[in-house]
Amino acid sequence: MKYVEMSKQVLEHVGGIENLNHVEHCATRLRLHYNSKKLVNEEALKGIENVLGIVSKAGQVQIIIGPNVNEAYNDFLDASGWKEGVTSETVSPEEPEEKKAMYYVNKFGNFMAAVFMPIVPALITGGMILAFKNLLVNYFGVAMDSGTAVILTSIFSAAFTFLPVYIGFTMAKRLKMEPIMGAFLGGLLVSSNISGAAGLSFLGIGIPVVEYTGSVLPIMLGIGFMYFVDKLFQKYIPETVRYFLKPLCTMIVVVPVTLIILGPIGTILSTYVGVGITNLMNAIGGIAMPIFAVVYPYMVMLGLDKAIMPIGFNSVATIGYDPAIMVMGFISNLCIGGSALAVATTIRNDKSKKGMIASFGITALCGVTEPAFYGSLIMRPRVLIGTAIGAASAGLVAGIFGLKSYVMGGCPGLLTALFFVDKDGGLGNFFLAAIVSVVAVAVSFVSCKIILSKTE
Repeated sequence: MKYVEMSKQVLEHVGGIENLNHVEHCATRLRLHYNSKKLVNEEALKGIENVLGIVSKAGQVQIIIGPNVNEAYNDFLDASGWKEGVTSETVSPEEPEEKKAMYYVNKFGNFMAAVFMPIVPALITGGMILAFKNLLVNYFGVAMDSGTAVILTSIFSAAFTFLPVYIGFTMAKRLKMEPIMGAFLGGLLVSSNISGAAGLSFLGIGIPVVEYTGSVLPIMLGIGFMYFVDKLFQKYIPETVRYFLKPLCTMIVVVPVTLIILGPIGTILSTYVGVGITNLMNAIGGIAMPIFAVVYPYMVMLGLDKAIMPIGFNSVATIGYDPAIMVMGFISNLCIGGSALAVATTIRNDKSKKGMIASFGITALCGVTEPAFYGSLIMRPRVLIGTAIGAASAGLVAGIFGLKSYVMGGCPGLLTALFFVDKDGGLGNFFLAAIVSVVAVAVSFVSCKIILSKTE
């Protein structure tokens, strides 16, 4: 219950439980959706112990906690008594802000965060297990058909094969439908009778052959369609029979449309997106990746990194690797870690502050950058120039030589280095990732030290 006192203060300064309409979290932030911004005291929130910073969004305030956000989330639920769909809203929602382009970008990013972030731990585990299995088979004499290899492969398959099930559940939950219905549709898509099956038809209409295991867009399109069907039946089916009749009618409508129309369309779009990203990185990777790596920290700050996550998931599902999203995040996070360590080594008279910032730097090297970015870098704008120099340098190496991540998910850093071991166990790409890591950390550290020596 480490975060109980913090939770009580946060609740007070967001206007109490009656001002909340949704509570969730991502990898590092507690996301509180409110009704009235007038009741939110952002300055007071910044001064609460264990709050590393806040990010204000349309209709929500994000409390930056760090890697322990899940613990903070659970403590907040206990301390506040918040329950989704149960707590009455006594504060009337304000008029929505002017809907410019960033409003829709933020809404999209927040939605994607709610869909994909809960899945990330399973994907990280599955991806690292696969890389570990490949190393054992290729370099340590473990037989491919041994029980050890089979079990490790099964762990990987459980994470990625059933991706439509996980996405179906989280997306349905985010759209405030019954989550099990989303998982139900995902389970149907990955079943052996549907996924990759030939000769299927429904009421005489042929069903295209589509491989749905590990796919992303088909289930998202299916759940999107389910949302509107669910709302329609919610309106017209009598309450006395709604409990069992609504899900029945929903699936009767949604399943054929998904299998005949939406699933194949999603698969085609996925293929085009994957090929397009591959061609882009092959053509101008040496130019694009340095730019991507430099701007990535600010995408995280604005929450835009969540909006582009589906691109990476789709790339892994269609072409087998991600040449952009995880790579730019990997470089950026290492550069932030190197920069924070540079700041820590320049502090002479305050050992506690020095130790705190050094721990932020190590955390960033492991993939979680918010503590370092908000706790040591953002108040030193000139240091961010050194971060950008490191990101551009490492991005240039990664772009020219085509660094790839074979797993999508999580906070890329040194702890996820096995993501760069290819699916056959080859280490060439992994060694390239090691070189990129050295460039990122060393150049950002040295650049920031030089800048700090001239400014402090």
